Amino acid sequence: MKILVLNCGSSSIKYQLLSMNNSDDAQILAKGIIERIGIKNGELTHKTIDEKKYSFVTDIPDHTKGIDIILAALLSPDHGVIKNIEEIAAVGHRVAHGGQYFAESAFITKDVIDKIEECVELAPLHNPANLKGILAMEKLIPSVPQVAVFDTSFHQTMEPKVFLYGLPYEYYQKYKVRRYGFHGTSHKYVAEKACRLVGWDWNEKKVISCHLGNGASVAAIKNGKSVDTSMGFTPVEGLMMGTRAGDLDLGALLFIAEKEDLTIKDTNDTINKRSGLVGVSGISSDMRDIENACLFSSYGRSRPYFIYRWYR
Repeated sequence: MKILVLNCGSSSIKYQLLSMNNSDDAQILAKGIIERIGIKNGELTHKTIDEKKYSFVTDIPDHTKGIDIILAALLSPDHGVIKNIEEIAAVGHRVAHGGQYFAESAFITKDVIDKIEECVELAPLHNPANLKGILAMEKLIPSVPQVAVFDTSFHQTMEPKVFLYGLPYEYYQKYKVRRYGFHGTSHKYVAEKACRLVGWDWNEKKVISCHLGNGASVAAIKNGKSVDTSMGFTPVEGLMMGTRAGDLDLGALLFIAEKEDLTIKDTNDTINKRSGLVGVSGISSDMRDIENACLFSSYGRSRPYFIYRWYR
């Protein structure tokens, strides 16, 4: 049985096509990544089971186009690994936010899609991308079963003293405003794998795990369970990221919103899409663009001094 796994991030799509004989025996037939979605010169990197590499650069405006490119690579007579799309027996999706609806993975139905849509406002960069992946596969292979694996489910073991904010309790009761945490599948895998590599039982150890990329977070794991994490009600909390602000004084945000006469939508866009590395650098959310700008032009002098000094 062949299973396609999709991880649709804010600016990338990672994928693997697995041949599953049983739950403990999976062979990777092909894997790859599409990067720089929505940024000029997007790139596909595709590898097959024999480690042959295929890549090309093209503008990839959205996730739907990205998935089209992935399927074309899997079906290609030159570097593909399947002859027709019906060979894909199931599709697994990483979904960023499940709110309090999902404490574990779920078979995708209309009701599950509706609940994921309800959580879009909690993860505006990721849940829409995750949904596009789900809906695209539903259109292309309508009979294939699909499963959603939620980033938030691993962190459901956090205690109220950790996940509650210092806000009026009524906001938790009314709107479920609390810390949810994200990157749960990554933190669980990394912590368990690290313990296995050093010969430890992760159910008896304390581990700090780090998920570092365009989105970034850290987690504290005790005896195989998440006890704390840096991300919160939405993925914008915690570490500074590619386009997200991370932790900041809420008073500073209110001050800027008042000075700039920002609407709620404008403010949300600012902290989710215009902050972090792209905001601080004024260049890009991709370190390769920043490196090129600072190394090969006079661009760096017009940008924040600490970025210029880092490369000089």
